[in-house]
Amino acid sequence: MRHTSAAALGLALSLLPTLALAEGKPLPPPSSDVVPPIELTITMKDGKPVCAPAELLVPANTNVALSVVSSADAEVTLTIPGQFANGLVLHADGDLVHVASEHGYLVKRNGKGTLKLRTEGPGKEDYACTSTTNQKAPFIGSYVRKSPAG
Repeated sequence: MRHTSAAALGLALSLLPTLALAEGKPLPPPSSDVVPPIELTITMKDGKPVCAPAELLVPANTNVALSVVSSADAEVTLTIPGQFANGLVLHADGDLVHVASEHGYLVKRNGKGTLKLRTEGPGKEDYACTSTTNQKAPFIGSYVRKSPAG
């Protein structure tokens, strides 16, 4: 029994370098030292979530503080492709829960919270706000990452 424990420990220690590499390389420095505050509000209309602004404009390759404020009477999942995976979430607090798929954050009913994020390079993605009570009718908006210089 003692040899089995030692073998298991040896295997675990030998995998540590592999696990460290799987986490990815460190992020490069942000394009700007300024951390702009950005607010996203969530309301409900006719049983469907509505997120504002519809065009969520953020600086690319920059740390941002996304303040999420919901007056919705249902839980809503916020998804932005690629933004909530790969170590780009620096901090989350308040009424926000990271969903198991790593593709979104659940915002509790009438919840508030802040996501501190590192945005990716310039580009445009659709983002969605989906009510847990009506998943067939998500709100779809645009998530636009613009270069801080222009």
